[in-house]
Amino acid sequence: MATLEDIGVSALINLFGAFMFLIAFAVLRIQPINDRVYFPKWYLSGDRHSPRRSDGNLVGKFVNLNFKTYFTFLNWMPQAMKMSESEIIRHAGFDSAVFLRIYTLGLKIFAPAMVLALAVLVPVNVSSGTLFFLKKELVVSDIDKLSISNVQPESSKFFFHIGVEYLFTFWACFMLYREYNTVALMRLQYLASQRRRPEQFTVVVRNVPDMPGHSVPDTVDQFFKTNHPEHYLCHQAVYNANKYAKLVKQRQRLQDWYDYYQLKHQRNPHKKPTCRTGFLGLWGKKVDSIEYYQQQIKDFDHTMSLERQKVLKDSKLMLPVAFVSFDSRWGASVCAQTQQSKNPTLWLTSSAPEPRDIYWQNLSIPFISLTIRKLIIGVSVFALVFFYMIPIAFVQSLANLQGLDRVAPFLRPVTRLDFVKSFLQGFLPGLALKIFLWILPTVLLIMSKIEGYIALSTLERRAAAKYYYFMLVNVFLGSIIAGTAFEQLHSFLHQSPTQIPRTIGVSIPMKATFFITYIMVDGWAGIAGEILRLKPLVIFHLKNMFIVKTERDRERAMDPGFVDFKETLPALQLYFLLGIVYTAVTPILLPFICVFFAFAYLVYRHQIINVYNQQYESCGAFWPHVHGRIIASLLISQLLLMGLLTSKKAANSTPLLIILPILTLSFHKYCKHRFEPAFGKYPLEDAMAKDKLEKETEPELNMKADLADAYLHPIFFSFDEELDEEDERHQKEATEEVRVDKHETQSSSPVTELGTPSHYQQHEVYNPSSPSSHYASAYEQSSSQYEYHYETHRYEEHGGYRYNN
Repeated sequence: MATLEDIGVSALINLFGAFMFLIAFAVLRIQPINDRVYFPKWYLSGDRHSPRRSDGNLVGKFVNLNFKTYFTFLNWMPQAMKMSESEIIRHAGFDSAVFLRIYTLGLKIFAPAMVLALAVLVPVNVSSGTLFFLKKELVVSDIDKLSISNVQPESSKFFFHIGVEYLFTFWACFMLYREYNTVALMRLQYLASQRRRPEQFTVVVRNVPDMPGHSVPDTVDQFFKTNHPEHYLCHQAVYNANKYAKLVKQRQRLQDWYDYYQLKHQRNPHKKPTCRTGFLGLWGKKVDSIEYYQQQIKDFDHTMSLERQKVLKDSKLMLPVAFVSFDSRWGASVCAQTQQSKNPTLWLTSSAPEPRDIYWQNLSIPFISLTIRKLIIGVSVFALVFFYMIPIAFVQSLANLQGLDRVAPFLRPVTRLDFVKSFLQGFLPGLALKIFLWILPTVLLIMSKIEGYIALSTLERRAAAKYYYFMLVNVFLGSIIAGTAFEQLHSFLHQSPTQIPRTIGVSIPMKATFFITYIMVDGWAGIAGEILRLKPLVIFHLKNMFIVKTERDRERAMDPGFVDFKETLPALQLYFLLGIVYTAVTPILLPFICVFFAFAYLVYRHQIINVYNQQYESCGAFWPHVHGRIIASLLISQLLLMGLLTSKKAANSTPLLIILPILTLSFHKYCKHRFEPAFGKYPLEDAMAKDKLEKETEPELNMKADLADAYLHPIFFSFDEELDEEDERHQKEATEEVRVDKHETQSSSPVTELGTPSHYQQHEVYNPSSPSSHYASAYEQSSSQYEYHYETHRYEEHGGYRYNN
């Protein structure tokens, strides 16, 4: 068993490792050759340029020769703290700011709890000395002497632990309430302060009924003209264009090669680049590269045009889905929050995600199959959580030479080699488990996609929920109770439900050492590895050497990444669970938790400001899930403490805990009704106020012009500005067949295509002027017909947002 000295040595090792990571980061980030890896967000915004261009010294283009900067290697820490929360919202989005608040919430909850628990419970636990008398009979550690395990059975000192549990629960609920209230108000203010955005006026309609003799656009148009005559404006139907999506990607590859050879020719005008037309350019006829790819692109554009026309004319590719736009936020909110038909399974409406948040492929899933899909995935997730060791055990069985000989006897001469034998027995088992855990989040995301959710933000939240259940069972419970999750399930099924908390509770104090080590390795060193960005650094330089041909390729190679909510949120919730459970049991764990939250807050603040470029904006829609899982952690800790006290025969004090879960559930129910609607519905009061203000300030506003192709798929825009005039004319003719005429008074129905990355994803523009000034972000159409800007806003000292015109 680990002693306090062992824990101290482990802490020093992990602190030293984290410090070395930080020094490596500090040195690498100031090298000109790495500038795009550690500041990609500013490059994408256009506010930072490569220092290699301005340095005439050849060595200076690769290595920082200003030695003074090496002595200020930790200056990134105060710089990360300079930007205020309102500036982070303008710079990185509301999701990023709310994500950082999870770490500050952890500090607000656990820092006071740490002081209380260390001051009250540690002296109580140490003074009991029960384990001192039992050390000959039990294997105990110094950590156990600081825990509740050291208190004698039937002792009156358990009242101290119950009191701390009550105080901690009240404090945690108080902080959760304040934070929920703050985030909900911030969200409503953020939504109210935004200028016109298409999702504010649009709902997505699914399961449109099939009307004989009528197309989907005609059916949608007639239904909403009849039932929403005053506010209905227009709609966009959706087509399945998966085949066209593949053509788009192929065309992009041709364009990349064309740009590469153009650039190569510009650098050396006296020599025309050539290539071979055979497989991978290894053989075949040698041709002029520029002319070859120019002709290839021209032929491909013709093929794409034919495919586009086929999509438009084939009624089988039209989906029973539409994006319906209204002339007011109030009209869209009413439609999204009400039942449209007598049959509740038809005309299903919900608020539309922002254009870049849409997962277009799932729009084609029939509504009738959604329930079946969710049932199948639910069963699959249960099997994955409790039976995940089966495939791992199979791979690990191959590490047994006798088992491998039975499966593949012809490999016996190879497996008897010393190197191969050492690899199979010493490295393969751990590698198999590591690979499984590495691909697990991706597998869970695929499962969520199969369930049929149409927003990327929703997909990530569902994948995060599945990952949390996996970690709860296999990391938390699996570490407390020896054996696999399947063995735990078998054990639970064969004992009284009232005995489960007692079974787990008895084991909790003995596992404190393991979880302290886990926090230091995964939390401290893991977060330090996050800021080092070693993997993106290596990949960037490899791409820069072998793949990058143009400036556009270099931008793609930067790969700024984003906050990966499907992995980060479950890990965060696990740390909350550990801290909450061990507050009254082994409070010595709390300092390690606090160090994690403080360090992670600093690191992620830096990454959000300088590195990450978020894929979408959900306006903090994940906060109710964070709140709910912290409440679940409180309930788990209360039940386990009851089980632990029962094993200690504390019959006089244990009943006092019974009321605590009831109070916690009541608090959760209140918060759910009080705050959660703000994260799913747009208040009609705010919508009406915003509409009135907008009509007073812009009485001549033409909403139809703004919303006509807000959700129009890139299939109806010219693919590239370099197309010749004839191709542009054909492209325009195809587009006009489905585009809304912005000058008409009658509503019509342009169509949106399914299967290609969103137009807004391809043309997103982020343009902050400087780190300390106003930031703006815009979705800009490649079409010159209009630009639809998403302006962000200054945050006033009195707590409200206003327009920044």
